[in-house]
Amino acid sequence: MNTKVLFTIAAGLVLGASTATAQATDCATTASIAYEHAKVKNYEAAEEPLWKVRKECPTYSVATYQFGEKLLDDKYKKAPDAQKQSLAQEIIKLWKERYQYFPEKTSIGDMHSEIGQLMHDNNIGTKEAQLAEFEKAWKEDRANFDNSKKLYTFFSVVVDLQDEGKKDLQDVFDLYDEVIEKIEAEENDKAEKINEYTEKEEAGETLSSKDKKRLKQYEAILSNFSKVKAGVNQKLGERADCANLIPLYNGQFDAKKGDVNWLKSAAGRMSGKDCTEDPLFFKLVEALHAAEPSAKSAYYLGLLALKDNKTSTALDYFKQSEELETKASDKAKVNYKIAETYRKKGNFGSARTYYKKALSQKPSMGICYLKIADMVGDSANNCGDDKFSKQAVYWLAANYADRAGKIDPSLSSTASKAAARYRALAPSKTDVFNNPERKSVKIGCWIGETIKVPSL
Repeated sequence: MNTKVLFTIAAGLVLGASTATAQATDCATTASIAYEHAKVKNYEAAEEPLWKVRKECPTYSVATYQFGEKLLDDKYKKAPDAQKQSLAQEIIKLWKERYQYFPEKTSIGDMHSEIGQLMHDNNIGTKEAQLAEFEKAWKEDRANFDNSKKLYTFFSVVVDLQDEGKKDLQDVFDLYDEVIEKIEAEENDKAEKINEYTEKEEAGETLSSKDKKRLKQYEAILSNFSKVKAGVNQKLGERADCANLIPLYNGQFDAKKGDVNWLKSAAGRMSGKDCTEDPLFFKLVEALHAAEPSAKSAYYLGLLALKDNKTSTALDYFKQSEELETKASDKAKVNYKIAETYRKKGNFGSARTYYKKALSQKPSMGICYLKIADMVGDSANNCGDDKFSKQAVYWLAANYADRAGKIDPSLSSTASKAAARYRALAPSKTDVFNNPERKSVKIGCWIGETIKVPSL
């Protein structure tokens, strides 16, 4: 090979390397400009350089797609309805590009649930196509399918398809169970965090501004999930009433009576909807207990014993059920039933023990705190040594009612009214002033707690 040819090849390599270096430098410069504008939400200035990076340097950084999504979301929120569909399609396209170039940095749950929501909100594609996106997110990345609105839409689409005769009622029930389980897991996580901050406040600790901000965020998220859960139950509506459940399960019974999972689901749904008077419920429980004596069959036998006023027998069955249960939320349900049974018998101490046990298993179960508040309030005259200490019991009742509303937003109104009612019965500002030595009050009988005298 002559010298001239070698020189030409070398020159080409140098030129190619120089071009690649120049392009990389240009990508970095343009991206820096775009990202700086996007960070301060100056999307108008960010748009041109951002799309240039997206087109010419698609693998430069996942930040291109993160900022791009924020830019398009901003446009989408401000756009008139006539333009929303095209912007939704652009967001979907951006998500797919992100996954193409950065699959390891793209959550399947986030991407497909977002695409499904955008398609639904903007009438893009058929309901079946929308459902396909949600199902991909649900089946492949359920952990990151955690947006309350998208969970509702997912369930709503399946219900709509069932109304159109394209899904079975059993499909609706199956998804309902899964979605409610997911919602309650998210609620429990946030309620547990709220409880931690609440306990700090009740102990007299002042929350930092950062903690207060986090507390508000958790309360807002919990509120959203509470609304969505109510929406999902409303969407299920009459489909899960006894009038629909009984013929559905009667029709399936002969073919399914050996299917333990089906028996559990059917008996559970009938129990939840108070369809326990129908003979079908007895058939389901008997078949379930014969096929697999379990936590569920023990629980249902407890319900039947209660109906026959055999309280001790019912409690024995419920306690067996709680021991056999493996899921925390199911254990909480059984312990709540045990607590309710004791409360109705007037055994408040045992009732509180099981309410708190239920809360340890399901921290978002605010109704337990409200029930404890009622029992404490009802015991005021029996658990104090003098007028001041008897009235002080109402402060404790009010605190429990407050907790109920904090961890279960659906109870906020009821809990707030209960707390206000109890505080109106507690020692007044004058009473506190006239008893300066009373910094705290030890409450006796079954309550056995000490309440700090508040600054009024």
